[in-house]
Amino acid sequence: MKLATLKNGTRDGKLAVVSRDLTRFTDASFLAPTLQAALDDWHRIAPHLAALAESLEHDAVPFARFHEHEAHSPLPRAYQWADGSAYLNYVELVRKARGVDMPESFASNPLIYQGGSDSFVPPREPIRAADETWGIDFEAEVAVVVDDVAMGADCDEARAAIRLVMLANDVSLRGLIPAELAKGFGFFHGKPSSSFSPVAVTPDELGEAWDGGKLHLPLIVDLNGKPFGRANAGIDMDFDFPALIAHAARTRPLAAGTIIGSGTVSNRLDGGPGKPVGQGGAGYSCIAEQRVIETLETGKAKTPFLHFGDKVRIEMKDTDGRSIFGAIEQAVEKYEK
Repeated sequence: MKLATLKNGTRDGKLAVVSRDLTRFTDASFLAPTLQAALDDWHRIAPHLAALAESLEHDAVPFARFHEHEAHSPLPRAYQWADGSAYLNYVELVRKARGVDMPESFASNPLIYQGGSDSFVPPREPIRAADETWGIDFEAEVAVVVDDVAMGADCDEARAAIRLVMLANDVSLRGLIPAELAKGFGFFHGKPSSSFSPVAVTPDELGEAWDGGKLHLPLIVDLNGKPFGRANAGIDMDFDFPALIAHAARTRPLAAGTIIGSGTVSNRLDGGPGKPVGQGGAGYSCIAEQRVIETLETGKAKTPFLHFGDKVRIEMKDTDGRSIFGAIEQAVEKYEK
């Protein structure tokens, strides 16, 4: 089934079930007022939501037209948002451009950081920043939402806890990050509010593309209407979602509704860095990766970070060309108090 949160003037919106073709929705708030409420009682609520979804497919319940602009991120705020960096190709490239070797431990011990989760941006609302010199960048990712996960859970337990899958735009301010990392205490200002796809789906909706830990489909990224990234999310993912979840739960339990991100999707090309879509490659899921490759090849990055007025679109389609999650489509705007 496909679930969305519709804006209704409250912080957390109201829960809706969306048709598989993303054209219609039916109100599900009588079962659970919000998606978080459904996740808190998933084993009881999920069968009723599934039945409602099946009724919607047969037009057996009241429905209305689904407009992605009216959807919030599926969880407008979450108890926890932990983002991994599961594609080591991206990690290695960034470190190489800085002249820093990648520690051997990175191959066995996933990177993960805890992002701000108190306010996510709706998928069709702008990315707002006060200054272009902050180096505004998008990061196209896949994310999962989990049920309760016990501290010390293994990968099998982690896999069984995955309830929903969605797309993410983990916005980064590249100009602020180096100084923050130099302090040795991690991100804060460099990682503003993220956005997620209009719809979150249960894994069974993904068919053979979902193997229980990875989503084997291209992640479509367009910048100002032109192809920027077509990297396959199931290729070169060195740590799958169960591994990331188990790593996050090593020293703490994870509450139902915790979001775990894959990190920027990145594909190698013939064992080396990727190429732009226009040159026959899979492109990139963030501007930083293209700039890193430019730096390695020519000694200087030439692709600029986002300017006010730029627009990024992130989407994933099934093998028949149908949008699965809807699209994150955001313009960049100057923030004014």
